[in-house]
Amino acid sequence: MDEDKNSFLREFGGAYGYPNGPKSIDEIRATEFKRLDGLVYLDHAGATLYSESQMEAIFTDLSTNVYGNPHSQSDSSSATSDIVREARQQVLDYCKASPKDYSCIFTSGATAALKLIGEAFPWSRKSCFTYTIENHNSVLGIREYALDQGATAFAIDIEEFAQDKASMRVLQHQAQRRNEAKFHQDELTGDAYNLFAFPSECNFSGFRFSLDLVEIMKEDSARILDGNPFCKGHWMVLIDAAKGGATEPPDLSQYPADFVVLSFYKLFGYPTGLGALIVRRDAAKLLKKTYFSGGTVAAAIADIDFIKRRKGVEELFEDGTISFLSIASVSHGFKILNSLTIFAITQHTTSLAMYVRKVLLSLRHENGASVCKLYGVPVSKVLHHEFGPIISFNLKRPDGSWYGYREVEKLASLSGIQLRTGCFCNPGACAKFLGLSHMDLLSNIEAGHVCWDDYDIVRGKPTGAVRVSFGYMSTYEDAKKFVDFVKVSFVALSNQTASLYKFKQGDETRLSAAKVSLRSIIIYPIKSCAGFSAERWPLSSNGLCYDREWVLTSLTGEILTQKKVPEMCFISTSVDLNLGILFVESPRCKVRLQIKLISDSDNGVREEINIHGRRYEVQGYNNEVNIWFSTALGRPCTLSRCSSSDYKFCSKKNKNTGMCRDVQSILNFANEAQFLLISEESISDLNNRIRDAQKGTEGASFQVYPMRFRPNLVISGGEPYAEDGWRNLRIGHKYFGSLGGCNRCQMINIVHTAGQVQKSNEPLATLASYRRVKGKILFGILLRYESSDEEQDNDIWLQVGEEIHPNCI
Repeated sequence: MDEDKNSFLREFGGAYGYPNGPKSIDEIRATEFKRLDGLVYLDHAGATLYSESQMEAIFTDLSTNVYGNPHSQSDSSSATSDIVREARQQVLDYCKASPKDYSCIFTSGATAALKLIGEAFPWSRKSCFTYTIENHNSVLGIREYALDQGATAFAIDIEEFAQDKASMRVLQHQAQRRNEAKFHQDELTGDAYNLFAFPSECNFSGFRFSLDLVEIMKEDSARILDGNPFCKGHWMVLIDAAKGGATEPPDLSQYPADFVVLSFYKLFGYPTGLGALIVRRDAAKLLKKTYFSGGTVAAAIADIDFIKRRKGVEELFEDGTISFLSIASVSHGFKILNSLTIFAITQHTTSLAMYVRKVLLSLRHENGASVCKLYGVPVSKVLHHEFGPIISFNLKRPDGSWYGYREVEKLASLSGIQLRTGCFCNPGACAKFLGLSHMDLLSNIEAGHVCWDDYDIVRGKPTGAVRVSFGYMSTYEDAKKFVDFVKVSFVALSNQTASLYKFKQGDETRLSAAKVSLRSIIIYPIKSCAGFSAERWPLSSNGLCYDREWVLTSLTGEILTQKKVPEMCFISTSVDLNLGILFVESPRCKVRLQIKLISDSDNGVREEINIHGRRYEVQGYNNEVNIWFSTALGRPCTLSRCSSSDYKFCSKKNKNTGMCRDVQSILNFANEAQFLLISEESISDLNNRIRDAQKGTEGASFQVYPMRFRPNLVISGGEPYAEDGWRNLRIGHKYFGSLGGCNRCQMINIVHTAGQVQKSNEPLATLASYRRVKGKILFGILLRYESSDEEQDNDIWLQVGEEIHPNCI
């Protein structure tokens, strides 16, 4: 055992690893989670993992028992009713809720449980919906029901709360109300029903809220809503335990909340699509149910307005046939948790989170600047009396600027670490901890930022965070690999950035003396399909003639690429300029497809499509062509071509391509630029680095070839990465401007061999270790063809073997 782990165990050994449990954490991982070998999973707040024995027990249960629809009296239906009844009791027991006082309603998830509350709550113009700022979007959605019924809504931020509960500091946000002109505060009386919602654990920061809030809000709401006229009336309390329930379920015997929502896949991984609403029976009587369905009514008459609803709380609110096979799986999940005990799970996961927080806070750059900004770390005693197993943070460079969270996520994935980034569907907590004002949020939206996009830094500020979270099966080794990843990738980076563009400040005379020549020309007629090489090829104002001039789309109009459809790599293409034909072949098609470069007639429909923010006018093809490609890919699709295809081979005669509305962008269906240039020497250096990294690894024989990067131009000669410093270049008599390095993505990790598509971490993982600049992993350079009025038609062909002269303008 290494010294780092010994040190960890000296501090946390009493809490870590289930020392008094039926199995140690190492035994649990070795027997129950073999699929995690080599993978670090740190998104248990999003979804925890099911164990192998849990799934085996579920399979045995379902394969040896017959469960029928519970809305009947047959033996199989009775068997289902029995397991549903047992599952309800297990849920109540989990939260120490007496069946005399509480009912368990199964829903399609925690979100559906929250939606049920919003729909059925007895809202009125005198009602108020109050919620802590750190609530999930699914809780915030209740606000729509409240406001639509004329109620008032507002958020509060409980900033401090003494343990003796004698004082607290609460920030009240502005009241929200629709139809304000029709409302007068003197209408408020004490007979309204109000709802207060808070999470047992914030899924952004890991803060655990004190459940004392239940008693305070129900008995003395003025302590929280001091001076607010909306505090009159009867207060009911909702606890969102979807996240917190996994390690510290609310104890309803001590804190009698009216509503608690749970999500089972966050408790023990499986089943998904199933949640529960635990509701006080007296609170359930106040809920107003409008819709009725099979199972929720005792009787109904079809042709007159008559229904008789069922009296049981569960029967009244569970519309249709419940997911009884999923419910049958619940007991096997609870068996896992009960065998370890919630107390031990809490101790175990908390020890890991405390260790990671401690390490992250200690990290410093060489200049002494802090590396990590943790969110929610208390500086005084606060209401959030302890933390759940969540750490949210952002990372900083030595100069104080932020690393984008998408950069962290991408590099973590390359290191075999799965984590989560963004705002985690918790906009209030995100804005609070990141210090984003309403103006910042609106500006970010205007800049195009929406949930799950790549806009991680806008105007110098993070738009979200990085989150790691632990589950009952997480290990010290998981935590250690993560903190080591942060150290290597974000602390020791400062000495490496200068090497990326070393040739920019180098001796350009030395570079120009090296003989560099064009080694290969590759054309890709159909976007994301295989290309072909040519010894000599004509240029146009769009780049190489016929390069990425065609595109495949789904029937819904989605552009197909290898990222989504890896099989596209097996469609081979070639163009015969003399015959004027594009040839296309596929191992799935017996016939080689021939498409004329100059059509005899316009058979296709013209339309406009959008790709990467650019609008294109395209021409479609007939059913015969589309059926061929649908067969080749094994899915329905259509082929389209840029409508401007009458190349003159002379850019001065073809200034208007007729296909792109942005006249400044003269591209076909290329993502970023007309050309991608790759150097053989740079490839060789990359392969050497990969081999060095894999020394001692059994069976390691990885090698990257230029075509992995889908270049248009491959060059030979000179120093590795010399192209980084080229502002422009001349190939023969043709001039090209450099647009900078090409930002690489996971696509280069996909390998196509023997008709199979495989994915690895290389070469992107190695490139990330030395080719990273401000969130981008650069390899190769992008070029734009610089046409000249002096060029003659016979001069605008590229020829393999031509010399390349960099920085010649």
